Amino acid sequence: MLKQIRVVIVDDHAMVREGLKKILASDASIDVVGEAGDGNEGITIIGKMRPDVVVLDLSMPDTGGLEVIASLRKVSPKTKIVILSMHGKEALAQEALRAGASAYILKGDSGDEAITAIHSVHKGNYYFSAQLREAMVFTYIGQNQPRLSREEVKFQTLSEREREFFLLMLAGNTTAEISQLMGVSHKTGQKHRTSIVKKLGTGNPMELIRLAIKLGLYDLHLLESS
Repeated sequence: MLKQIRVVIVDDHAMVREGLKKILASDASIDVVGEAGDGNEGITIIGKMRPDVVVLDLSMPDTGGLEVIASLRKVSPKTKIVILSMHGKEALAQEALRAGASAYILKGDSGDEAITAIHSVHKGNYYFSAQLREAMVFTYIGQNQPRLSREEVKFQTLSEREREFFLLMLAGNTTAEISQLMGVSHKTGQKHRTSIVKKLGTGNPMELIRLAIKLGLYDLHLLESS
C-alpha cells in the first residue's frame, strides 16, 4: 500500500479548511490528519502530529504565518510548509520562502494547485502559484535586461514615423525629399525633423551619423568611404 502524505491544515476560516479538506480528499495519497483555526493551536497540533506537510494561512489574527513557520521549524523541522494566502504579492512569497516555506499558493487558485504543491514539497521541491511564477519570471527578466545606453534611451523616445524619417535623413535626403518619400506635407516633414533634433539633442549631420553608428543603424564603412 502506498504511504500517504500526512497533512495538517492551519487557517482561521472554517469554510476554507472544510473546502480544502474536500479538495485533498480527492487524492487518495493525501491524508489530512489534523486542522487548526489559529497559529498557536496549529503549532501545538503540528508538534504532536509531526505531519509531512502543513498547509498554512499567512494572515491569522493571533500568531501570523511567518511566526508559525519559525516555531514550526523547531517543533517539527522535517515538516514541509505550503503557504495558502489571499495575497499574491511576490515580496510576501519571497519572505515566506526565506522563513522556511517550500511553496506559496493563492486561495483563488484551483484545487489542483494545492494538491500539486503538497506533492511537490513532499518530494523536496519548491512550488509557487502560477500567478507568482509569472511575476517572478518578469522580475527575473527585468533584472537581467542589459541597461540601455544614453543613445538608445534617446532613440527610444522617437515615434515610429520619426524613426523612419531619421533613417532617411541618414541616407542624405533633404526634408523635402523625405516628405515626398513618406507621403506627407513639407510642413509635417519639418515638424518631424524639429522633433527629432530636439529628442536626440543635435541636428548636426555628423553627430547624427555617429549616434546612428552607436545604435547599429549606420554602416561605419559608408562614413569612411564618403
